[in-house]
Amino acid sequence: MRILVWHVHGGWMDAFVRGPHEYLIPTTPARDAWGLGRGGRAWPANAVEIDPADVADAEVDLVVLQRTDEEAEARRLLGGRGVPMVFVEHNAPRTDVPNSLHPFRDRDDLTIAHVTHWNALMWDCGSTRTTVVEHGVVDPGPLYTGVQERLGVVINEPVRRGRVVGTDLLPRFAAVAPVDVWGMGTERLPELRFGPDVVAQGDVPADPMHAALAERRAYVHPNRWTSLGLSLIEAMHMAMPVLVLATTDAARTVPGEAGAIATDVEELVRASRRLIEDPDEARRRGRVAREAALERHALARFTADWDDLLDDAVSRHARPGRAAKAALEGSLR
Repeated sequence: MRILVWHVHGGWMDAFVRGPHEYLIPTTPARDAWGLGRGGRAWPANAVEIDPADVADAEVDLVVLQRTDEEAEARRLLGGRGVPMVFVEHNAPRTDVPNSLHPFRDRDDLTIAHVTHWNALMWDCGSTRTTVVEHGVVDPGPLYTGVQERLGVVINEPVRRGRVVGTDLLPRFAAVAPVDVWGMGTERLPELRFGPDVVAQGDVPADPMHAALAERRAYVHPNRWTSLGLSLIEAMHMAMPVLVLATTDAARTVPGEAGAIATDVEELVRASRRLIEDPDEARRRGRVAREAALERHALARFTADWDDLLDDAVSRHARPGRAAKAALEGSLR
């Protein structure tokens, strides 16, 4: 298939473009949110940059949307062509939970693909067809050494997002060992005056970040209310022991023997102290984390699930009843 998809969530796209299709990624000279293209990432050759002006003449079998306003833009670029669409819901609802109404609820012309079962449970999508394709990641390998008696965490925009991603909890872990924080916007962390043991490491490319992260004794996942973080899954792939808030869909991915998982922050802090003091136990729990991640979040399973969903979306769109309805609507315009 030839799939039109914007580069929005780099980590998710890193896995998505590893499938067997051709991925047409809108690209503009500004390299902005509507035209980032490959963004300098080492993706396979089937991830192809395309000028938005060329989409109208391109063969496109399906559109994968990740932001609600992409639907109108896709229809504009396609010149009104009827192309099947799948919307990827990356986020848990933020308001009126559990009665949150999804913006694409009660639609019969697209499918919503949630990235976690928690999201599917919490969003009210009405009659819109929904499915869940859980995350998969490119396996960075069992890089863990844990040689540094420090904790690692990856949080994008920790100051702006605050309690949602658990930024306020970092000093509690820093009382046990220094906490190194990677991600976009981490340069703003000094504004919070957490002290010298919460250390901003900046927005670093994946390979050097993974190498540095794997030297830390354990990974901290303090997120209160986000979809399951890809950085957590990557840390588990690296055989890092993980300290995880038992919120949203974390319990589905993280067994207790992979480190610790709890809603009691003090329980996680105690576990962090044990791992700092006992590197052998940290390595043992890290091996459990890797096994769990490979079982549930392997790249092959992710791409296979997406192949099934894409095939289903195209076949549903091509059914005679839908084609006849589209033709009738066209004649009435």
